[in-house]
Amino acid sequence: MERRSFIKKASVGAATGAIAAPALAQSQPTLNWRLASSFPKSLDTIYGAAETFSQRLSQITNGKFNVRVFAGGEIVPALQVMDAVQAGTVEMGHTASYYYFGKDPTFAFDCAVPFGLNSRQQTAWINQGGGMALMREFFKEYGIVNFLGGNTGTQMGGWFRKEVKSVQELKGLKMRIGGFAGRVMQNLGLVPQQIAGGDIYPALEKGTIDAAEWVGPYDDEKLGFYKVAPYYYAPGWWEAGPQLSFYIGIKEWEKLPKDYQAAVEAASAEAHIVMQAEYDARNPAALARLLKNGVKLRSFSKDIMNACYKAANEVMNEEASKNAKFKKVYEPWKRFRQDQNQWASVAEAQLQNFMISAR
Repeated sequence: MERRSFIKKASVGAATGAIAAPALAQSQPTLNWRLASSFPKSLDTIYGAAETFSQRLSQITNGKFNVRVFAGGEIVPALQVMDAVQAGTVEMGHTASYYYFGKDPTFAFDCAVPFGLNSRQQTAWINQGGGMALMREFFKEYGIVNFLGGNTGTQMGGWFRKEVKSVQELKGLKMRIGGFAGRVMQNLGLVPQQIAGGDIYPALEKGTIDAAEWVGPYDDEKLGFYKVAPYYYAPGWWEAGPQLSFYIGIKEWEKLPKDYQAAVEAASAEAHIVMQAEYDARNPAALARLLKNGVKLRSFSKDIMNACYKAANEVMNEEASKNAKFKKVYEPWKRFRQDQNQWASVAEAQLQNFMISAR
C-alpha cells in the first residue's frame, strides 16, 4: 500500500515538473524588434547574415524573440543605420562600422583599417585579444552595444574603367572607397566617394566615378560592375578582414532578460561564422565566371602597394597623435597585428604559398 502511494506521489510530481517547464518559458516576454541593414536584399550573403541571426534567435527563444530585417533604404538610408539605432527608430542595426569614420576614425577598428588584420586575426583580436572590451567602451559613448556580425574575408581592390599601373595614375581618379582607405588614397591624389552598395553601378555607368570597390567576386558579379569597368584589381589592402557588426541600443539591451541576452550573443556568433563560410565557398566559382565574361584581372603594382602602405601608416600615426580614443585602441591593436603576422609567417603563410606554387 505504501509503495503504491509513493508511486502515485512521484507521478504527480513528475507531471507537475513537466507542466512547470513550459509555463516558465511562457513567462518570458514576446518581443518583436526591427533591424535596419545597410545592405540590399540582392546581396544574399552580406544581407543574409542578419536573416541568419534573426532565424536563430527565434529558434533559440522558441519564437518569443523575433527580429524583422529591413534592407538598406526600407526604413532608413543604408549609411544611417547607426543613427537610427541611436535615435531608437529601430532596436537593431547591421552595418559596417567604418561607414561612420567621419564621426570618429576609431569606428574603423570594429571593421577594418588599411593593411590591418585578416578575418581570422580580426576575430581573434575581438574575442581573445581585448578588442571587444575596447570597442564596447568606445561604443558606449554612442549608446550602442556592438556584436560580431560577419566577415567577408580579404576583399578585392575594386573595378576600374581604365588600367592603373602607377601612383601617378591615381591622381584625380574618382573612386567609390570610403572610410580610412579613402583618406589614405586622398593623400595620393585620388578623390574618394562614399556611395551605398546599391548606388555604385549607376555611378560607374554614368561616369560619375572612375572606379569602385565593394566586396569580392560573389557580390561584385551580382552588382554587374564588370559590364562598365572591366579591370578587376587585387588585393583590397584596406580590407584584409572587414568585420560586420550588429548594433543594439544600450537601453533596449539592458531591458532584455539575461537568457535573451545570451541568445543574442549566440545567434550573432553563428551569423558571423556562416557569412565567412559562404563567401569562401562561393567566391572561387564567381571569379571563374567573371573571367569567362572577359574581366581583366590585375594586381596593384609593388610601387602602388608601397606608396599606399607608407601613406596608411602616416595617416594612422597622425590620427593617433591628436585623437586619444583612437590611440587607446591603435596601440594595443598594432602590437597584436605585429605578433599575428610574425606567427603567420612561421607556418601558415609558408604552407599557403607552397600550395599555390605547387598548383
